Amino acid sequence: MKTLYTLVLLSLVPFTLWAEDAPAPVEPLTQASTSVGPILGADVVLEDLMFLRRPVVVFADSPSDPTFIRQMQLIERDLPALDQRDVVVIIDTDPAAKSAIRQKLRPRGFSLVLMEKDLKPVIRKPLPWDVREIVAAIDKFPLRRQEMLDRQPSGR
Repeated sequence: MKTLYTLVLLSLVPFTLWAEDAPAPVEPLTQASTSVGPILGADVVLEDLMFLRRPVVVFADSPSDPTFIRQMQLIERDLPALDQRDVVVIIDTDPAAKSAIRQKLRPRGFSLVLMEKDLKPVIRKPLPWDVREIVAAIDKFPLRRQEMLDRQPSGR
């Protein structure tokens, strides 16, 4: 378990090194974008995601928050299931930065927010969720149901 925590913390090191460098240009999201990996909350323009990706936002007061670390471990276990549902994972662990997404969703401490493609928050959770639970909740969203019907019209 100790090595797992070490691996998670080491996986966050590039983000801290990147934050110290000059900001790199952010690639605009397109229909072809398939990156599920975490995006920092300060780098996100929500309007660019509208109707293209389904945001799952993970908030914490610190990157060393054990609840945040646990949530990221759970998410990393099954990224393909999230990618299949057009999910983009957004993390925000700096309340002092007051990012636009933090101001819009107003979390308190740790919070997991599932949003629909129209950028409306649908579910807020104060504890970590397994990808299986996230996927089950997303599959109940009206837009996701319509997507499933559009991909397999024989189910009508």
